[in-house]
Amino acid sequence: MSHSNTQIMVVAGEASGDLHAAKLVKALRAASPNTEFEFFGAAGPKMRDSGVESIVRSDELSIVGLVEIAQALPMFLGAFRELKEAAKSRQPNVAILLDFPDFNLKLAKALKKQGIKVVYYISPQLWAWRSYRINAVKKYVDLMITILPFEADWYRARGFEKVEYVGSPLATEVYSDVSKNEFCQTNDLDPTRPIVALLPGSRSKEITRILPVMLEASEIIKQSRSDIQFVVAAADTASAGRIKDIAGEYWKIIVGSTYGALSACDGAAVASGTATLEAAILGAPMAIVYKTSALNYALLRPLISVAHFGLVNLIAGERVAREMIQHEFTSEALADELLRILKPDVNAQIREKLRLTTDKLGHGGASKRAAEAILTLLEK
Repeated sequence: MSHSNTQIMVVAGEASGDLHAAKLVKALRAASPNTEFEFFGAAGPKMRDSGVESIVRSDELSIVGLVEIAQALPMFLGAFRELKEAAKSRQPNVAILLDFPDFNLKLAKALKKQGIKVVYYISPQLWAWRSYRINAVKKYVDLMITILPFEADWYRARGFEKVEYVGSPLATEVYSDVSKNEFCQTNDLDPTRPIVALLPGSRSKEITRILPVMLEASEIIKQSRSDIQFVVAAADTASAGRIKDIAGEYWKIIVGSTYGALSACDGAAVASGTATLEAAILGAPMAIVYKTSALNYALLRPLISVAHFGLVNLIAGERVAREMIQHEFTSEALADELLRILKPDVNAQIREKLRLTTDKLGHGGASKRAAEAILTLLEK
């Protein structure tokens, strides 16, 4: 690119988006070292560290659930206005929007009206629910970059060709740097006895709804299998505090070593979300569970159009992991499934299926390929 400085707007709403955006910014600089890039937009801490000027601090934006979003509306509208104004005054060469669809699809429309090229990185899960939103993508998005293999096909089948699959950034990011023995030593576990990891999610509402059922299931299992050791994996200290409030001192809570726990465990119960993919990459046979409020579920269920909830099952195209959602998620059902998973022959079969499934995610280089696709679009 010839002109001296290239203005790029980047908008990410959640922690995972912040991480992928920061990697993408580094990859863009590496792929075009002679270009003076100026990045600005809605940035979380990792984006700010990589030199993105934050018009809006996105750490203050991530909220889940339709009801919670309604309460936070004024804040969203303020952020929306500030980003629109910034785009108007700076006229970026391209805007890169990551995930966060309720906000970003509206923003795409506003930016397109200003004549700005729009790239969407990490497709919103249109294939899962509210798939009519593809009409907005067709109208307002110049390039869709997907990180899951089936998504690009889904778009093309619906007549949207400006889509590129770059592989999952998770493929190389998810690994454990501690061996099973080290993990057991650090956390005072016996490596010769089975380990079950419980991952109740990271948002406080998820933990409150999901963890008690997991703990009850564990109590049921202990009645028939006193040899099994349970660990609850907390994403961070804040989650660990919430988990302790519910679980008490009696349960072993592990903070900041989720990958270690998944890699060392013989089976896991995992709250639906990215964690199911991380568990799959680490080869942990799992049951996928989820429970939201009755109101949220009643609002969401009719909008869901997909055969599986769990990402790992969507990629496999089959039920590699059993799913227990809402009413099906009971302590008895989970206890039964975990005991089944722990049978050696079943365990080995599931691990082999997980390996074949995660092979489809590619083996790294997603950020680099995404950067190259964006530079190609800029040169047009």
